[in-house]
Amino acid sequence: MESKNLIMEQIKAGPTIIIIFGATGDLTWRKLTPALYNLYLDNWLPENFYVLGIGHNDLDDTKFREHLLDGVNKFSRRGETNKNEWDGFSRFLNYYKGEFDDINVYQYIEKKIQELKSLWKSPVNRIFYMAVPPQYFNVITTNIGNSQIARDNKISRIVIEKPFGHDLESAQSLNKQLHNFFDECQIYRIDHYLGKETVQNILAFRFANAMFEPIWNRNYIEQVQITVSEQLGVENRGNYYETAGALRDMIQNHILQLLCLIAMEPPVSFNADEVRNRKVDVLNALRQFKTEEIRKFAVRGQYGEGWIQGKKVIDYRHEPDVKINSNKETFAAVKLYIDNWRWQGVPFYLRTGKRLDETISVITIQFKPVPHQSFPAEAAENWQPNRLVLNIQPNMGIRLQFQAKQPGLEMLLYPVDMLFRYNESYTSGTPEAYETLLLDIMQGDSTLFMRADQVESAWDILMPIIRAWEKNPPVNFPNYSSGTQGPQDAEALIAADGNNWLIIPLAKNDK
Repeated sequence: MESKNLIMEQIKAGPTIIIIFGATGDLTWRKLTPALYNLYLDNWLPENFYVLGIGHNDLDDTKFREHLLDGVNKFSRRGETNKNEWDGFSRFLNYYKGEFDDINVYQYIEKKIQELKSLWKSPVNRIFYMAVPPQYFNVITTNIGNSQIARDNKISRIVIEKPFGHDLESAQSLNKQLHNFFDECQIYRIDHYLGKETVQNILAFRFANAMFEPIWNRNYIEQVQITVSEQLGVENRGNYYETAGALRDMIQNHILQLLCLIAMEPPVSFNADEVRNRKVDVLNALRQFKTEEIRKFAVRGQYGEGWIQGKKVIDYRHEPDVKINSNKETFAAVKLYIDNWRWQGVPFYLRTGKRLDETISVITIQFKPVPHQSFPAEAAENWQPNRLVLNIQPNMGIRLQFQAKQPGLEMLLYPVDMLFRYNESYTSGTPEAYETLLLDIMQGDSTLFMRADQVESAWDILMPIIRAWEKNPPVNFPNYSSGTQGPQDAEALIAADGNNWLIIPLAKNDK
């Protein structure tokens, strides 16, 4: 036991202050505070730790903590808090009311850092977390830079939530703004998908098992599908969705990052820049779209009214804060090719949508058929391709489908499964994505965070589609009913190659 505790102490971050801009907002309430609370319970937070929330609301420390307690009780993976445990954690939480353009805010932050430095008798790691809408990024980074509170790049980090830009030009502009005051090593661009346990396991699965890497290429893999579908509509995010849409909201960041993990070359080491270099190589190898061919490689959709789990739901155009004649897509599907030696000719099908028939995030890798079938025709009546299914949510796990002989006197083949479920193999609670990402930020590990060139490359790939869709508004929206698998155009996109969309549950009794 002593040895285990010693290891925990060795890998903890040093004395740290996290300054959260937008501390009374939804992100802090739902995600950041529950994540920090769980890190505290799991003994990951440093002994010297301080959270300073900056917000517009008129609160004192007590009311601020009561507000965050409500969020932890509702959204922590552990359920409601224990009073003694909450009291131990809440002493870290502090609040300062101020406007993001007020220089007094940054002077107060500097004063607090100096107080903690004196109290802890140690340099203080400072993390500036922008849990705010994008319109505040510029003013906050400028004031942090001008106030010199992040001048030491070894102990100062800034964290930025998506959306990181609205297009290639705005992403480049934001990167330039950040680089005026921060080195690239200080910038942590969060994509919470990369913090999910199953997503991280892709790297372990690929590169820690000798049986898969030799066949992880165009010689053996026929196609790759990545599906991120949701039963939910846009809910209260109408204002945001009207400026984003499915292509920007999901494919540009989340799904392209999943593609990079599946397609990247083996890194020489798990050094942050080495892993990110390999991801950028994938993005740079993606085949560029020609304007006249976009309709063959990308389709869009918008949900109409329909039924979800027996409940009638409205169409997108009648959601709050959505234009009644909106042409914004709530569904997008894209076919990509990676023009390198490993993947030449293998189609990667990506799709995402809201108000679909189920909520699931899954990667399906379908292998090529065997070069000859020596079995009699009746033996292969139930023949199916070998498939590897990586379930990200809601049920985390990995499923491998292969052929086996059915018991009996005849040679009859039937597809069977090898199944790994997280909740069966591991009894301890799985950390939420933000727990992993916040810990990495505190420890200065940027492996799971996007680099500037990575963000810009992802935008660059999709800009031809964005421009084409903006230039040619759809004439058939809404074009799929809520509770279905999306528009017919998506089926046609993949059927043109003789394929069909695959949603394979983790096991036969899973939905």
